[in-house]
Amino acid sequence: MSTSEISAAGPASIGAGAPVLAFDVGGTDIKSALFDADGTALDLRRTPTPHSGEDTAGTLIHELGVLADDLRSRHPLVVPEALGFVVPGIVDADAGVGVFASNLGWRDAPLRALAQARFELPVAFDHDVRTASWAEHRLGGARGHANVVVLIIGTGIAGAILVDGRPYTAGGFAGEIGHSPIGDGPMCACGARGCLEAVASAGAIARRYADETGSEPNGARDVIARGRAGDRVAARIWEEALQALTLSLAQLTAVLAPDAIVIGGGLSRAGGALFDELRRRLAERLSFHRIPELIPAQLQGDAGLIGAALRARELA
Repeated sequence: MSTSEISAAGPASIGAGAPVLAFDVGGTDIKSALFDADGTALDLRRTPTPHSGEDTAGTLIHELGVLADDLRSRHPLVVPEALGFVVPGIVDADAGVGVFASNLGWRDAPLRALAQARFELPVAFDHDVRTASWAEHRLGGARGHANVVVLIIGTGIAGAILVDGRPYTAGGFAGEIGHSPIGDGPMCACGARGCLEAVASAGAIARRYADETGSEPNGARDVIARGRAGDRVAARIWEEALQALTLSLAQLTAVLAPDAIVIGGGLSRAGGALFDELRRRLAERLSFHRIPELIPAQLQGDAGLIGAALRARELA
């Protein structure tokens, strides 16, 4: 088995129910855990995501099988009744297909069918951020809100939309808020110009500052701190990020009228520097619109894994 880092403290309990296996597959690593009947995550761990070989989808399913076998051998009395796993990219959850994932190297991969053949269990398969947003709706910051937008602002910006408490997917293409245009801005890694992600993600903020100054900051929050200390370049880059985020949130508010917008990811840890500014600017930008609550994500990095476990329980 590949080298694992086992977490001493897993996510909070998801409550009583059927034991399930859960996997949150990312471009860098896989989070995995066996959830017992009490809803406790047993042996939560991170392992490197495999990228080698021509059959990347098949290689991934093999790696999930290795992880599952190890988890089950460690806890032989906990017998999973279903499995949930989530992946990034464009995902058609209804068809069980990974439509496209540039960093994982597949296109139109029948991931759910491959997992069902390997595990011989009911398999819940979905998009990572969409599933994380649903977990926030069930157990986290979006509880009590039926119409929600979730933004995860980290290296990039990922999004998901809940309408009447259900994910709106449009065949996997909905929720690409990070790649919505906010003006004639920098080139984005996706190939378009002026995407929100290219200006306002934590990765973009740090990268833009390093490109302009030659000084490598310790992440986006370091850029914010430098701006507050009088660094004009840092202050301008942060101001441009806030302007772009305000415009995007205003557009989402006008079109979708969400009850709440939940923001997670590394940039959400900027606290009031982000949330207070966005609340003020959004109120100034809009007029008759219903202003949504801006809420920090509560589940943070565990949301995808928790959501995968909850989805699996629906099939058990």
